[in-house]
Amino acid sequence: MPQEQSQIKERQRTDLREPQRYKVTIHNDDFTPMDFVVKVLTQVFFKQPAEAEKLMLQVHHSDKAVVGIYTYDIAVSKVKRATMMARNEGFPLRLTYEPD
Repeated sequence: MPQEQSQIKERQRTDLREPQRYKVTIHNDDFTPMDFVVKVLTQVFFKQPAEAEKLMLQVHHSDKAVVGIYTYDIAVSKVKRATMMARNEGFPLRLTYEPD
């Protein structure tokens, strides 16, 4: 009887880590209406109306506020979507993302 060779391959251990997170910041300007900022926060960042108003006031008083912490792809997508909404309405709203 011939000996059968095993088809089992050894697994190599890989170091799995959580993906890096990015914080999305919304910046104050003198032209974007407060109600539009609340609209962006509720539609793009899925904030409740009360939380969206609180963040909008924080932006108004301290020039910026962190609106969320996401993985890279989601942070970029949300910044692009919010910026596109603002440009379509003619507002210069600025959002940025940076490593957390």
